[in-house]
Amino acid sequence: MFDHRFLRTHRVRRTTDFQRAYRRRCTAGDRTLLVFAHGNTLPHARLGLSVSRKVGGAVRRNRWKRLLREAFRLEQPKLPAGIDLIVIPRPEAEPSLALIRQSLSRLARKAAGKWARSEAGAGCSAVDGKGTADDS
Repeated sequence: MFDHRFLRTHRVRRTTDFQRAYRRRCTAGDRTLLVFAHGNTLPHARLGLSVSRKVGGAVRRNRWKRLLREAFRLEQPKLPAGIDLIVIPRPEAEPSLALIRQSLSRLARKAAGKWARSEAGAGCSAVDGKGTADDS
């Protein structure tokens, strides 16, 4: 039986972890979400949320965050282990738990696959300090 709690160890909290994922640019997206992936040394996935004001006011942003955390909690057994997922909702999308669950699961696998390929020598592009892509 899988423990479905959303523990503190399952959250990306440090700014450096967010920046590392953004810099590596292993992404997958659809009309609902954009997911950045980066490896970690843990036996489970971690979730980081970046919900900007473009999504809407405080009530709408908080709803997105609640739904994203719940989707992560429920989909956790299906998500790839050892990966940090930074999730950004699309401003034009309407939040719905079923849609977010489906999207998160699919995009997490896709972004994790890109991350794995980049570790093998191909795949994602890094971004240098100036914000330009660098294929190293």
